[in-house]
Amino acid sequence: ELAEAQLRRLPTGGRTPLAHALSVTGDMIRRLQRQEPEQALLLILLSDGKANVPLPTTTPTDCSRDETCGSGGDAWKQTERMAAHLAQLDVPTLLLDTDSGHVRVGRGKELSHLLRADYLLLEDMTADDLVHTIRQAAG
Repeated sequence: ELAEAQLRRLPTGGRTPLAHALSVTGDMIRRLQRQEPEQALLLILLSDGKANVPLPTTTPTDCSRDETCGSGGDAWKQTERMAAHLAQLDVPTLLLDTDSGHVRVGRGKELSHLLRADYLLLEDMTADDLVHTIRQAAG
């Protein structure tokens, strides 16, 4: 119930720079793996996979020495690169695709493949399904 209330408060609408979010997530996971190597991690990503904001000019470490990075780059190519970096961290990942409606782009499914993540369409899940899925993924 608390998670559901928090999720309802999350801003939506295509304003999140997806590649940057993935990069920052990778930095956080690496830090947690160094500080608490025995701690089990589970990454849950809620996204439609649409990359519509390129990385800012100054970026976290994943972006160094890459021509697709930086302001004005291709947001999807940057997202692909950051997803590949995250996948290499070998953290169990669940992508909950928030794409909805009659016409779907399918980027969420593509992103889940790049992340080597389990994929679920959020629209098809009840709150109980979601809780069960997360508990199962967490082991």
